[in-house]
Amino acid sequence: MAPDDDEAVAAAIAGELRLLDPAVRRRPARVADLLHPDFLEFGASGRRWSRPDIIEEMAAEQHPDGQQAVAEVCDLAGTRLAEDVVLVTYVSQSASRRCHRSSVWRRTPAGWRVFFHQGTIIPPG
Repeated sequence: MAPDDDEAVAAAIAGELRLLDPAVRRRPARVADLLHPDFLEFGASGRRWSRPDIIEEMAAEQHPDGQQAVAEVCDLAGTRLAEDVVLVTYVSQSASRRCHRSSVWRRTPAGWRVFFHQGTIIPPG
């Protein structure tokens, strides 16, 4: 892998981790900075999320104790698909479920932005 590839993958992974940070998620402007204008998500719930929908949803996420939900991440990996496209995959674990996650990140003039995300629930057992 060329050094450029490593930098692209590292930038996409860093962006993905920022999107999982509760301090970022509760601030719509910070989330918007990481989402491509044409962002689309197929959530683990089966719902299709637009960019405005997911920005609003992230800002509203709360635990019953008033704190924002935090997901644990494992098996995090990135693969360059094209010069300006990186696929990030991982498993997220929250109190209630585990999910396979994948995100497609695109380099834009404004920097790396997530273009597409999908979550798939991992059945227990």
